[in-house]
Amino acid sequence: MQSKDHWEHVYSTKATDAVSWYQLHADHSLHLIQQTGVPHSASLIDVGGGASTLVDDLIMEGYQNITVLDLSAAALSAAQARLGDRAHAVKWLEADITKVALSASAYDVWHDRAVFHFLTSPEDRHAYVQVVLNAVKPNGHVIVSTFAEDGPLQCSGLPVMRYSAAQLHAEFGTSFTLVTHGREMHQTPFGTTQQFTYCYFRKLP
Repeated sequence: MQSKDHWEHVYSTKATDAVSWYQLHADHSLHLIQQTGVPHSASLIDVGGGASTLVDDLIMEGYQNITVLDLSAAALSAAQARLGDRAHAVKWLEADITKVALSASAYDVWHDRAVFHFLTSPEDRHAYVQVVLNAVKPNGHVIVSTFAEDGPLQCSGLPVMRYSAAQLHAEFGTSFTLVTHGREMHQTPFGTTQQFTYCYFRKLP
């Protein structure tokens, strides 16, 4: 099964609050975005945002220039249906982050919770970082969260990579400085826990 087919199947057959990565509120992500200090007019992209509720909270906090990118049309549709009329305030992109052509220096803030760890080939990880380098403004903010080194080995039936903060920084390379990092114990809807690593980078000028 191709990756897109896999995720379309997941979001077409499961309720959005019945997947392991579901969060009622993405508090850790929202806190880090607020920590960047960007104004509410700043351009933000949530990569793999799909059906995530982060976009709801960003709108509630007053952010005005939000893009949500996901591989799955079904995931994006679920978020749009949940937001109702507020969905018109968001730009929605259905795309593969390793292949998409985003505008150069388009974003002040790049956010990704639980996409990068699905990139198990070095080629895909390199392609992802190249997209970040192109699309994020100089001195822009990059927030990426993956499974921690003691996190799950698989998710949604797919193999994943696991990272410490140092390992994740190494993947992004010397074009990024590590501002802060942390861990989160995510409680899944099934009563289990998953360890995540969060890194907040600045793209060098």
